[in-house]
Amino acid sequence: MNRILALNVGASKIALAEFAIRGGRPPEMVNYGLLNIDLSEGGESGERLTAAIREVMRSRGIRQAPMMVALSGQVVFPRFVKLPAVARDKLMQMVQYEVEQNVPFPLDEIVWDHQFVGDDTSGEQSVMIVAAKTENVREITDSVAAAGFEPETIDVAPMAIYNALRYNRAGLDGCTVVLDIGARSTNLIFLEDDRIYNRCIPVAGNAITQELAKGLQITVEQAEQLKCARGFVSLGGVHQSEDEEAENISRVIRNVMTRLHAEISRSVNFYRSQQGGSAPTRVILTGGTSLLPHLDLFFKEKLGVEVEYLNPFVNVSLSNRVNRTQVGVDAFMLSEVVGLALRRSLACPVEINLMPPELIMRKTLKRRIPFFGLAAAGVLLSLGSWTLYEYRMADLYMAQSEQVGAKLEQMLAKQKELDRAVKEKNDVLQAAEAVEGLIADRSVWQRRVEAMLKSIYEGMWLIEVTPIKNGDAVEGMRLVGRGWADKLRAIERSHGDGSAATAVELLRDRLKGQSAFGEMRDAKIQGVKEIEASLSEFTIDVRWVAAAEAKGAAK
Repeated sequence: MNRILALNVGASKIALAEFAIRGGRPPEMVNYGLLNIDLSEGGESGERLTAAIREVMRSRGIRQAPMMVALSGQVVFPRFVKLPAVARDKLMQMVQYEVEQNVPFPLDEIVWDHQFVGDDTSGEQSVMIVAAKTENVREITDSVAAAGFEPETIDVAPMAIYNALRYNRAGLDGCTVVLDIGARSTNLIFLEDDRIYNRCIPVAGNAITQELAKGLQITVEQAEQLKCARGFVSLGGVHQSEDEEAENISRVIRNVMTRLHAEISRSVNFYRSQQGGSAPTRVILTGGTSLLPHLDLFFKEKLGVEVEYLNPFVNVSLSNRVNRTQVGVDAFMLSEVVGLALRRSLACPVEINLMPPELIMRKTLKRRIPFFGLAAAGVLLSLGSWTLYEYRMADLYMAQSEQVGAKLEQMLAKQKELDRAVKEKNDVLQAAEAVEGLIADRSVWQRRVEAMLKSIYEGMWLIEVTPIKNGDAVEGMRLVGRGWADKLRAIERSHGDGSAATAVELLRDRLKGQSAFGEMRDAKIQGVKEIEASLSEFTIDVRWVAAAEAKGAAK
């Protein structure tokens, strides 16, 4: 039996749990501790985290063991993209390109990992990309190291929750949405068949505290105590209550939860339109703020689906040493550590690791140290054996000289065969270089896509790009995009030359000026329509001169 520690670093609380791991069997939680800690302030946050880890270990009697860490969903950048089904090496190049395009930091400033989701039988491969700034990850790992640990895995909280739910609620049908409502943010996690989508919303428990402090004109500390002691979600409607303070608190909480519901609805619409998902059939709550009374009834009313709470211990056992009553109270803060423990004992659906490169190198070197010692011993043994061998070979040299001459002739013949093989290899390499030249020509499409993205004004976005074909030849692209009405008017004001050109016409003119399309034949607006009062959809056809025509014109 092995022991591991699982650490979840939240914005206002850490959870440290000890698990017993037996190969191929679910983990067993044998000890755990929770501690409130404010990591939002700069400066000494790393020292506070180190002190908090030591305090939990001391107070709960947790001994040292290999540690796995989960980062808050607020410090990572999840991206979900669809790529064409191509060979794996090309797919990896495309994944790195998507990281460069979608993560708002240079590659040398981030750590990232990816996972392919589902299969490519539909002609597309879905990819989940998770990235974080290296300095943010390193701050956590340095604090963990200062507490005496070297982390083995750096996971992220939403993915750990995903793994915990998948293991404890296998066979969920339809679309399930997990709401992990913490202190500073709410993680939305969509599960549907083999599809996964995650978004972090900056509306959570602290927003309630701030609104209470402002509305009741009290300190933030007093507002937090009041929220925890008397807070609940108002059920709406008009009714009289003798407790005016409780009513005021509940209305403030309902207002914040209404804002959160609006963000959730937007995320659901995006998931359905851009990720091809279905409408949610259930909502599962977790996180510290999810314990507010009536919160489940609020979301059941607003979303029109069944709402329940996540129990991460359906299939994960508890040791007799653990207070089961207290676990029932704290279960909503322990989903992440359960998901981490599952990573060590079983194969999980999502296995992301944001380990900084220097820690990977250090762990690799440590694993190799025993082999270095064995190699040194082998060298010494070889030297001794070689000395004895030299003495014996001196006596046998004359007798074997003729045999060596015969072997030499055989080796020379082999050398000639090797030279012929090298020549054949060089011929193959030349042919491969010619093929690589053809492949390089395909990069023209990458430049066209980049030119298309550079032409888009702020406030516009593309929802569809399809090729325009003439037989087997592609002679253009059809762009279907959308834009907010107020943003389109702003584009016309800031980029128009007084000729009353529309934002879509300005976009068309930008496309005409892109050299990446080669010799432009035409760029036409095929249509502009209103989707809503504040949202317009447009279609532009971009056509260029086909290669055959270009050659004919040159002649």
